[in-house]
Amino acid sequence: MSYTIKDIALQAGVSKSTVSRVISENGYTSKESREKVLKAIKEMQYKPNGVARAMVSQRTNNIGVIIYRQHHPIASHPFYGKILDAILMTAARLNYSVFVTTDKEMSLISADYMLEKRVDGLILISRLSQEVIGHIDQFNIPYLMVNGTMEKNDVIQIVNHDRKGGVMVADHLYQLGHKNFLVIAGPQEHRSHHLRLQGFLARMNELGCSINQEDIFYSPTSTYEDGYKGLSIIWEQFSIKKPTAIFATNDMLALGAMKALLEKGLKIPEDVAISGFDNIDFSNMFHPPLTTVKVDNMRMGEDAVLLLDQLIKKEQVPPERIEYEPQMIIRKSTK
Repeated sequence: MSYTIKDIALQAGVSKSTVSRVISENGYTSKESREKVLKAIKEMQYKPNGVARAMVSQRTNNIGVIIYRQHHPIASHPFYGKILDAILMTAARLNYSVFVTTDKEMSLISADYMLEKRVDGLILISRLSQEVIGHIDQFNIPYLMVNGTMEKNDVIQIVNHDRKGGVMVADHLYQLGHKNFLVIAGPQEHRSHHLRLQGFLARMNELGCSINQEDIFYSPTSTYEDGYKGLSIIWEQFSIKKPTAIFATNDMLALGAMKALLEKGLKIPEDVAISGFDNIDFSNMFHPPLTTVKVDNMRMGEDAVLLLDQLIKKEQVPPERIEYEPQMIIRKSTK
C-alpha cells in the first residue's frame, strides 16, 4: 500500500508540517515528535518519492550538466568524458541524480530542457554564448562553468592554467636544443587552444625563436583525424628546413600528427620531437608515448559538483576563477 505524508501524520499523531520537517531535515522538531514520525515511517515502510521530497524540501536533488561543444565526439571525448565521469561519481556520493545533455549550437534548448527538469543547479562545460548565460540568469538557479570562462565576475569558473602550460612546452622543447618548430593549433575560438598557443608563442619569442604564421597550422577541429590531415598537408610546405619539433595544442591533434609522421618514415623523436596537451589516456598508449601537459580534468569535475552543492545549499562560496596548475609529463616522443 502506498502511504502519504498525511497518513504518516495521523499514525504519529502530529501535523503534516511536522512530518515534512522531519523528512526534509529542515526546521525545528522536538525530539519526541521526531521519534514518533520516524517510528511511523518505519512501521508503515514509507518511502517518499521524488515528487514528494521536492514538494517538501523545494529541492529535487537533481543537477544538470550541459556540454557545449561544436564537434563530435562530445560525451565520449577522452578529455570531456573524464570530467563527466568525475561529475557522476561525486554527484552519486552526495545523493544527486544527474541529467546530461550536449549542445553543438549553443542554443537555449538545452538550458530550457534542464530548467523543465527543475534541476537544483547547473554545470556548464566549455564555452558559452552571452545569450545562453543571460537566459539562465533569468531563472535564479545556481550554476558554474568548467573549462570555460565568461566576463561575469559573480560566477565560479573552473579552468586549467592553459597559457602557463604552453610556456612549459616551449621551455621543454627549447632546452632540448630545438630551433625549428611547427605548431598544430586547435580552433582558436576555444579558450584553451587559444591560450596554449599564445603562451607557447610568447615564450618562444622571449627565447629568441620567433615562429612565423606559415609555421602554424590552424586546424578546423581538435580531432585525431584533423591532426593527421594537418600534418600531411603542411609537412610538404617545408621543402628545405624541416621542423625538428612539433607542438599540438591537444593530445588528439598530436597523436594524429604522429601517425602521419610515422607513415612518412620519420622517427620520433630522432627526426622530429612532438608534444601534446591534456594527458589523455591514449597519450601513454601510443608508441612512442607522447610528451604532454597534464590537465587535472577529474579534479575539475569533482570540484564542480562540490562547489555547486555549496551554492545549492546557499552556503557562502566566493565567486572566482579557479585555475589549476598544469604539469609537464615528459615521455619518449621528445627525449
